Formats: sequence, C-alpha cells, structure tokens
Amino acid sequence: MAAQLQTRAFTSAQGVAAPRRQLRVSAVAEVERAVSQAQRRGVPEGTPVVPVRDLPSRPRRNRKSETVRRAFSETYLDPANFILPVFVHDGEENIPIDSMPGVARLGWRHGLLDAVKEARSVGVNQVVIFPKTPEHLKTPTAEEAFNPNGLAQRTISLLKDTFPDLEVYTDVALDPYNSDGHDGIVSDEGVILNDETIEYLCRQAVSQARAGADCVSPSDMMDGRVSAIREALDSEGFTNVSIMAYTAKYASAFYGPFRDALASAPKPGQAHRRIPPNKKTYQQDPANYREALREAILDEQEGADIMMVKPGLPYLDVIRLLRDNSPLPIAAYHVSGEYAMLKAAAERGWLNEKDAVLEALLCLKRAGSDLILTYYATEAAKWMAADKPSWR
Repeated sequence: MAAQLQTRAFTSAQGVAAPRRQLRVSAVAEVERAVSQAQRRGVPEGTPVVPVRDLPSRPRRNRKSETVRRAFSETYLDPANFILPVFVHDGEENIPIDSMPGVARLGWRHGLLDAVKEARSVGVNQVVIFPKTPEHLKTPTAEEAFNPNGLAQRTISLLKDTFPDLEVYTDVALDPYNSDGHDGIVSDEGVILNDETIEYLCRQAVSQARAGADCVSPSDMMDGRVSAIREALDSEGFTNVSIMAYTAKYASAFYGPFRDALASAPKPGQAHRRIPPNKKTYQQDPANYREALREAILDEQEGADIMMVKPGLPYLDVIRLLRDNSPLPIAAYHVSGEYAMLKAAAERGWLNEKDAVLEALLCLKRAGSDLILTYYATEAAKWMAADKPSWR
C-alpha cells in the first residue's frame, strides 16, 4: 500500500512538474524572441538570424558607454607623471634638432625658460637637463662634468632661482663631456674604467646638488655608482637630494636622435687608442630580462630613490618586472627614437599623432611606471586638457 501511494505521489509530481517546465521554457523562448527582434531593429540586410546565446558573462557590458568605461578605467595618466627632457646649449638662439622635429637645443637663458613656463602652464612641473657641451671643452677624462660654472650647473641654478618649486632632475654620466663619447673614462686598451669613473661621477653629482638639483640621475651603468653617489651627497650635507638610477638601461638602437642632439656618440679610435664603437660592455643586453632584476636589487640596496627603465615601449615587460619586485617608484624613458618614429609616421599621415602618443604613454603607465620622461610632455598635457575623457 505504501509503495502504491509513493508511486501515485511521484506520478502526480511528474504531472505537475512537466507543465511547469514547459511554461518556463516557453517563457524563456518568448523573451529570447523579443530580445532578438529588438536587437535586429536597424541591422543591415543580410545579417544572419541567430538565437540569443546563453552567456552568463558578457564583458562588453562593462564597456557599453563612456561613463561606464571611465568608471572602470584601471589606469590614469596625468601631467604630474611627466618629466620633460630639455636640451640646452651655451647660446641665445634655439637650434632645431633635425632628427627630432619639434625639439630644439634651447638657449639656456631664454628659450629654456620659455619652454619650462609653457610646460608648467599645463601641469608639467618636472624637467631633466641635458647640456650640449662645446667640443673644445671635452676631454678624455671629462672634468667639465663637475665644473661649478659649467652649463649644466648654471642651468640648474637659473631654473631653481626662476621656478623654486620646479623639480629639477639631472643626468650623471660623462658622455656629454667625454671626447671619446663614452659614459666613463676609456683606457688606451679600450676598457671603460669603472671605479675611476665613479670618482668623477660623485664629483659631478655633488656639483649638481650644490647648484640646486632636486634629483641626480646616474645614467652611466657603472657598477656600484649609486652607493658611492649616495655617500658623496650625504657627506656634503645633501641628504635631501634624491637619486633616480637608470637601473635597466639597455644598449639600444633607439638612442640615435639623442646622440645627434648632444653629439655624444662614441668616437672612432686613434692609432694609439682603442675606443669601443658601442656601449655594450656597460649597458644591458636587449636580450636579457632577469639581469634587470639583479640591477634593481643592487640599486635599491645602494640607496636609489627611483628606478628607471630605458627605453620605454620596447621594454614594457622590464617595467612590470621592476614594479612587481620593488616598492620604489618606477620611471620609464620614452626615448628619442620612439619620439622620432611617432613624429615621422604622423607627418606622413600613417598615424593619428595625438591618439598614438597618448596610447603609448598610457601603456607605459599601465606597465607600472610612476614617472615618464617624454619629449611629448607639454604637447601631451595640452591634448589631455582639451580632450580628457577620450584617452583613458
């Protein structure tokens, strides 16, 4: 008897459940037909008729409007992230750089101040100085690097006197002052002398700090130079002067226009001297990734305040490597070759310059950069101010 009751109950339940399932399926089908018809309004003739796919997750819902896209944007770019590199020369007139359209060697008294005023007006309040040293002042040992009345030192003082709140970065390396075109002193046998070079780098950094620099930036890639510079600065009372180390500076093909601007490429050797034709014995191999982490660990231990990757876009993976493995701020250098390529493509109509530049800078930020050195700093800031919602 109990078995019969259970059977009747089961049958009864089935009889009730079946129509309910049919109703649910029918309701879903009606909804799908309505949605499909609504979606097809205005579609081109010939568009296939397909059922609505049962997708629990549709990422495009989070991209459906400008408001939604901005709400969920993960990366924000601001002019405060930019450092403007400026080339200066010991003259009055600005001298255009052919390989960098729109960039010039600025007259250090007037053109420089005009360029910095313009940058500050759109929110860029950081600059890094690169002096074009006259050839007659260059020597194999580059003592002009720490001349207290040198072009770099005079430029730093002028900028800080004129704009006290401007953040002034400097370049610490011997190549702008070295008649051999290298970042360090070269022996007759063609060896870049590491420890001897560091002695002069320390003098250079201290002279820049005395002139008013806020942050010195050793770009030479000599081993141990960060700790030596930190010690030299501290011993002279410049404990508040920061160090932005060129931590992962690669022996890259993207530096050509920069070397044109400063005439700082390695020079040919002479009969009694062997001059290396490139900088591969101290700058990093572009094939290497893990090596950058070794450099980063050392720079952090030696007292760097900021670590830089140079170049930028070809080395986004290295930027991310440093970001994921260090609490220090990370800088990326959007170098002269990257700038020149964008300019050349834009001049030929192959790229929309504004969109391509802002995307490139956003990519550097997304990869992990807090600071971006870019020749587009002022121009990019203007574009961002005029069209803020569209690029992030």
